[in-house]
Amino acid sequence: MSKSATVPLLEVRQIQKFFPIKTGLFSRVTGHVHAVDGVSFSIEKGETLALVGESGCGKSTVGRSILRLFDLTSGEVILDGTRIDNLSASALRPLRKRVQVIFQDPFSSLNPRMRVHDIIAEPIRNFGLESDEAKIKERVAYLLDKVRLSKDAGERWPHEFSGGQRQRICIARALAAEPELIICDEAVSALDVSVKAQIVNLLQDLQKELGLALLFISHDLAIVEHMTHRVAVMYLGRIVELATRTELFSDPKHPYTSALLSAVPVPDPEKKTTRIVLQGDVPSPVKRPSGCHFHTRCPEAIDICKTEEPKQTILPSGRMVACHLRKV
Repeated sequence: MSKSATVPLLEVRQIQKFFPIKTGLFSRVTGHVHAVDGVSFSIEKGETLALVGESGCGKSTVGRSILRLFDLTSGEVILDGTRIDNLSASALRPLRKRVQVIFQDPFSSLNPRMRVHDIIAEPIRNFGLESDEAKIKERVAYLLDKVRLSKDAGERWPHEFSGGQRQRICIARALAAEPELIICDEAVSALDVSVKAQIVNLLQDLQKELGLALLFISHDLAIVEHMTHRVAVMYLGRIVELATRTELFSDPKHPYTSALLSAVPVPDPEKKTTRIVLQGDVPSPVKRPSGCHFHTRCPEAIDICKTEEPKQTILPSGRMVACHLRKV
């Protein structure tokens, strides 16, 4: 039996990423930004896990840490049973093709000096997937068709395309490496509403056809509800709730999740929702509040929330919540 049949495709175990704050002439470390602090989750093959939360909560840092764009402060990242966070660059290289990324801004992530054909062909050549130029050209044409772009798009430059078309090029480039997992880091947030829907539908179609797993990092809960299997809610570097899409959207257990969902626009005017307005700003990740980090803004906070950090409780249904008030 293969490893992938017995273990999740990706496991993230208690990862931390702290960025040092350096001051003075000698760049002395005077503190740390706690961007990610004890995050754990897993992703099965073919599954979509959404990572949601306000800007600055650490979502993108989690994604980039998995990609090894950052070195972890502590914790483990395991890909199909193999720990990858401690591998050398040479040992990691064969595994990089299995995890690809689509960034938020499609224009800045495409080389303006390369034609689209060469942009998509680059990972094919770099990972040694094909050496025959005729077959590479055929593969690029196939990928362009997969993302619903014309074959002649390969001869054009990135600046000749709209934002949505550029993001399709980024998707084709990610697919060129034949990955098993794609990290979508706010991949649709810079696009118009109608284009967002097209890109999300495209990703879903590709996922079903190719068996891809997706880590979908977003702050747009309306999009998340449409495309994900499970949702992890982050606040100030930690996951406060993790549940299936149905569970989370129908019955949120954490006050922060409830507040996020109350802010999602509802298209049906007959279906009224009560908006939960959080007071104050998100605390600094340098000087975080004691106890539950959310207690300074939580409308339901009690005394224990100010002094004791809530444990991540697994409820009978299997969902996880980190809150003193949500034990059932």
